[in-house]
Formats: sequence, structure tokens, C-alpha cells
Amino acid sequence: MHHADPSLAFEVQRLDVFVFRAPADPPVQTSFGIMRDRPAVLLRVRDAEGVSGWGEIWCNFPIVGAEHRARMAAYYLRPQIEGRRWDSPQTCFRALSEAFAVLAIQCGEPGTLHQIVAGLDVALWDLLARRAGQPLWRFISDRKEAACAPIPVYASGLNPTSPEKLAATKLAEGYRAFKLKVGFGAARDDANRHAMREVIGPDTPFMVDANQAWTLDEALQAGRAMQDHGLDWLEEPMRADAPLRDWERLAREQPLALAGGENLAGVDAFHAFSASPALSVLQPDLGKWGGITGCLAVGRLALERGKLFCPHWLGGGIGLTASFHLKAAVGGPGYVEVDANPNPLRELLATPQFALRDGAVLLNAAPGLGVEPDLQATRDFVVGAVEI
Repeated sequence: MHHADPSLAFEVQRLDVFVFRAPADPPVQTSFGIMRDRPAVLLRVRDAEGVSGWGEIWCNFPIVGAEHRARMAAYYLRPQIEGRRWDSPQTCFRALSEAFAVLAIQCGEPGTLHQIVAGLDVALWDLLARRAGQPLWRFISDRKEAACAPIPVYASGLNPTSPEKLAATKLAEGYRAFKLKVGFGAARDDANRHAMREVIGPDTPFMVDANQAWTLDEALQAGRAMQDHGLDWLEEPMRADAPLRDWERLAREQPLALAGGENLAGVDAFHAFSASPALSVLQPDLGKWGGITGCLAVGRLALERGKLFCPHWLGGGIGLTASFHLKAAVGGPGYVEVDANPNPLRELLATPQFALRDGAVLLNAAPGLGVEPDLQATRDFVVGAVEI
């Protein structure tokens, strides 16, 4: 898309910020922490004609972080965005990223600032696609298919406590690929992998996610120990900020394909990993860095470099729906992550609910994201609308 395209110009009259928390039953367990409730921070932008767009800011950790991100969005985004005309979301994304660069260093919060810009970017693209009367995937795609192909998904967030029970439920619902949390001790991880295979069968796509649990040596040992389980990938086995040479050694010296990207930020980081043999699967999170603008570029880069493009998401329904549209726009092989755990903010913050059939999601043809938050139904989960 060319930046002079008039369909991409916009002026936001108002930005609203909403915070939600819903109970997590059961709690979501990772190797580094437990989520006892499910937060969501939504942004709504509205133009002078009354057209709105929705975005979502990643806010799972720290546990107390959702309210802080909402205040940051209200305080720092409003004066930058309200009443100002932009020629495209890409221009806005670059300008805000630059405007916040020194602040990010000064306050030690580059992540928070990346996240509020990312959530805003999604909202802007939703607004523009709605204004154009097109589904978001078609509005941002280089390919102009008449209909959206089904988007393969996998059931994610399978906790280390009896994961096979949740997997059986999700299998019955139509999921055809699964990802298990590991990093809870070799014996427990091994027992869970065996239990999962018993339920999903020998040929069902099956991945594991260690959430940065191990050192390089531990990751090498774990990868070798898991080679007989037919795993499609091993996700974030060690710290995401480990040197690229360590990731390349890990890819070389153990048999499993490596996945990562949810904790990468910036074009340079994705360029480095896409050019390297270290990661076979790139997983940017559009609520954490990049929004549609950044992650669309990453998706295209992944396809050029022969990587699997699998957007990461573990939050509310707006971010999930945006991830579907992102994947549909990029095309190519790969999946979108869908949290298998109960979360009313996934369904109520994006109505109508997505349709799942035989392991894939079918998007509706409505403009923009094609969904709206049901603010009335979520009133019991509202922490507040943020006014600064």
C-alpha cells in the first residue's frame, strides 16, 4: 500500500480506554507465573463521522499491569492522536514509536510503550477497514481473493495439570492441533506429553511451549529427550533475549524445530531471526509489539524466508480476531493460537463469536474486524474506563 493512498488517511476525534478483569477458572499456569484472573485492555478510536475502530493491548503480565497500561495509553496516546490528521497508520506507528523512544529509556518501560502503540495501531486499521466497507484481512492484503480461506488454529495454554482432559474437550469442539505447557520438571512434562498423545492420537499436530524456562544446556537436553513425541515445534525453550548464536546452536544440536517471536520487538530483531536458521516458526504478538503495521511486515518476511507464520495471542477477543485477520491477509502455511482455557473476555469482547470447523476458523464478511465488544454483557468485568 502506498502512503499517499487517501483511503488510509484519518483523524481521530476521540480515544477511549477500557479495562476488564474476569476470573480465571482454572488459573493459567506458566513456568514463570500463574494468572488467577484474565485481564484485557481495549482501545476505541472514533473519527468525526462517528466510525469506530477497536484495538487490544497485551496486558497478561505483570499480574497488576492492565490498569497501568490503560493509564499509560490514556495519558500518552491521547495528546498524540486526538484531533491530528495522519496520512496512514504506518506513518502514525513510526511517529509514535519515535516520539516515545526516549521516554522508554527514561522510565525503563519500552514494553509498555510498544504495547500501547500496538493496540492503537490495530484500532486504526479496524476503523479504516470499516470506513472502506471491507473486512480487515482484505483491506490490508496484497492478495484480493473474493473469500477468506479457512484459518487453521491450534488449542493453546494447555496447563500441566491434567492437560489431556482439556485436550479431549477441545478435540470434540473441532480443534485439530494442540500446544502443551512444559518446563515443570522432566518427569511431569514427559507424563503430560504421553497423556496428550493418548488423547489426540499419533498424527495430530502437537507442539510444546516452555515459556523461557531453561538454560541453553537444559534446552538441548530437553529437545533431545522429546524427539520421539512427533512434536511440530518447541517454543521459547530459553530466554528470548539469549544471543542469536545460542539459538542457532540449539537449532543445530537438538532435533526439534524452534518457535518464538512473542517477546521480540522491533523490525531489526525480526529481520535478524528471520534471516537465521535458529527459528523455524515466527510468532509475533500484535498486541505486544507492532500491531497490524509491524506484524503484517513480519508475516510477509516470514513467507519470503520460508518460515512458518503463526501469530501469537493469549488475551481477549479483539486481539484474537485481529490475529485471525492478520494471518488471513498474509496467507501461507501456519496457525493462529487460540487459548483453550475458559475466558469470557474472549467471547464477550468480540461478538459474534468465531466459527470453528475441522480445525479452522471461518471469518465473517463484515467490515473491519467484523466484531464488537458486548459492553453490556461485560459490565461485571469492567474495572473502569480510564479518564486522564
